Amino acid sequence: MTVQWRKSSHSGGANDEQCVELGRVSSGIGVRDSKDPEGGHLALTSAQFADVIHQIKRHAER
Repeated sequence: MTVQWRKSSHSGGANDEQCVELGRVSSGIGVRDSKDPEGGHLALTSAQFADVIHQIKRHAER
């Protein structure tokens, strides 16, 4: 399965040092470091990914 990785629209571009890429993998959503695309990825189920997004948004509201 070929994964189509997508960088966040909030990324500062090619030199952004804090960016992740997302891609649909067989188990759900893959998350990887855009600076190290060959370094592997974290695979999350759709529910786990939704929970991560919820936690990030909740933390940002504080």
